[in-house]
Amino acid sequence: MNKKQRPSQKKRAASVAAVLCFVAAIALVGTYTFNDYKRTQQKEELELAKKEDDTNEEKEKEPAEEANNLVINNKEEAKPEEEPEEPETPEAEDTAEQTNNADVQQTEGRGRAITFNESSRLLWPVNGTIIMSYSMDKTVYFQTLDQYKYNPAVVISGAEGDQVLCGTTGVIKSIDVTAETGTTVNVDIGNGYELFYGQLKEVPVKVGDYVEAKSVLGYVSQPTKYYSVEGSNVYFEMRKDGQPINPVEFLEE
Repeated sequence: MNKKQRPSQKKRAASVAAVLCFVAAIALVGTYTFNDYKRTQQKEELELAKKEDDTNEEKEKEPAEEANNLVINNKEEAKPEEEPEEPETPEAEDTAEQTNNADVQQTEGRGRAITFNESSRLLWPVNGTIIMSYSMDKTVYFQTLDQYKYNPAVVISGAEGDQVLCGTTGVIKSIDVTAETGTTVNVDIGNGYELFYGQLKEVPVKVGDYVEAKSVLGYVSQPTKYYSVEGSNVYFEMRKDGQPINPVEFLEE
């Protein structure tokens, strides 16, 4: 009985050992498979996390790159500001225009031969009579001033509003306003000769204009306080090289 039981026990032990070995093998295989699966999962998770990080970095770079491009474009488009030109004042513009006109008109005048000489003649500026004669060698009486003075011009009577005509061709050299002769127009008639027409109003010409004989230079105004007694008149002066001369010697009879 005991002899028969021993082989049976040995077989059982062998079977148990085989089963244990099989179980151990399965456990080892399972453990290896599980570890391999786990490593694979971790690897995939790492790769996925890396991709997400790369994607986030690209997204973060895009706004920065756009901002940089915007700054660069703004720098390229930006141009240095030019210093604004100082606007010319109306007085400066008028002066420049008058100067330019004077240069042009004087050139035209010279082209039209505004040459005056001793044999040339002048038209009367207004239809009137001489109420104060030219006198530079002795003094004459000024009624309004009640004193004797030298007189470098002739004073010709005229009704207020009468036309004042230019005596010959020339170029308007200046237009001034003085207390004694009021609005006064200076005409350059060539060769150093100049004519001065005072006591005017509503002057239609300007500096630099070319004028011909009988051109209207203005109209007789009310007399200044220096000629209130004498009444409305035209102050008519003539100069040669800056020195007064008697215009009556050149007026047509």
